[in-house]
Amino acid sequence: MSRSALKLRSWPLTILYYLLPFAALRPLARVGWRPTSRVAIYKSVPTRLLSRAWGRLNQVELPTWLRKPVYSLYIWTFGVNMKEAAVEDLHQYRNLSEFFRRKLKPQARPVCDSHCVISPADGKILHFGRVKNCEVEQVKGVTYSLESFLGPQTWTENLPISKTSFQDQLVTKEGNELYHCVIYLAPGDYHCFHSPTDWKVFHRRHFPGSLMSVNPGVARWIKELFCYNERVVLTGGWQHGFFSLTAVGATNVGSIRIYFDRDLQTNSPRYSKGSHNDMSYVTNNNQDGIVMRKGEQLGEFNLGSTIVLIFEAPKDFTFNLKAGQKIHFGEAVGSL
Repeated sequence: MSRSALKLRSWPLTILYYLLPFAALRPLARVGWRPTSRVAIYKSVPTRLLSRAWGRLNQVELPTWLRKPVYSLYIWTFGVNMKEAAVEDLHQYRNLSEFFRRKLKPQARPVCDSHCVISPADGKILHFGRVKNCEVEQVKGVTYSLESFLGPQTWTENLPISKTSFQDQLVTKEGNELYHCVIYLAPGDYHCFHSPTDWKVFHRRHFPGSLMSVNPGVARWIKELFCYNERVVLTGGWQHGFFSLTAVGATNVGSIRIYFDRDLQTNSPRYSKGSHNDMSYVTNNNQDGIVMRKGEQLGEFNLGSTIVLIFEAPKDFTFNLKAGQKIHFGEAVGSL
């Protein structure tokens, strides 16, 4: 595609995705504004309010005659492959929300059987590797605190709490390491996410934070961006120890849905800054929590966002990835 065509396609992206784009703050650099000032201005934008307004707009039923031109513009802007969609007829999607959350044909995403961890979603690999010094990289060179991201370790009594570092507390088996993988879902990607492995979900923690853009360009600028944003942390265990999947919200993505958790309500009008609420899936009648199988449907976003996997595995665990690569749900992340 020519450079001029790419520029032409960028204006609908600004309208449809950012609403108040972070890129609009860049001119401030040319008049001497410091990066910290520009970041502070961006953080002050009422992204939660804008996201709720965007969510309501998405629910408005479009006239049948308007659906094809509106969705076609979106398809052209973000390069959506509608041949993979379970419903290809654009007239069948009553509103933008239904179109964003479209399902795929069953054969569109075969699940890799030869690797123990698969990609839970379509997206772009931002970063992966071992967790070091209790920090995780959101993009290369920009980190965030593991404890700030997951919150205090209280979700299960089975994990040791006497170890010195938060990272060590998560590693339940001697000789294991802690690994991470960050997947960015663009607006044109398939918005549902699935179980990346066979595991049991014991606990859900919801952080009702900001809803700043998680576009890689923004992630390079704002340290601990993922710790500021609203997110849903699912923690539990798999055959090698600790396992977690975190769905991170973003601008215009106030809706994070977990299919087995009807009590979860995201992007509420009021919340206490820095707060979180917990839900345990382990009860006297159900000691296993929520049992998930590799590839099973887990949840969905209302637009593009980010998924972060943090898990324990033996030292010989190997990633089958390259930073920056495009990946589809069901494809291999790594194996032993």
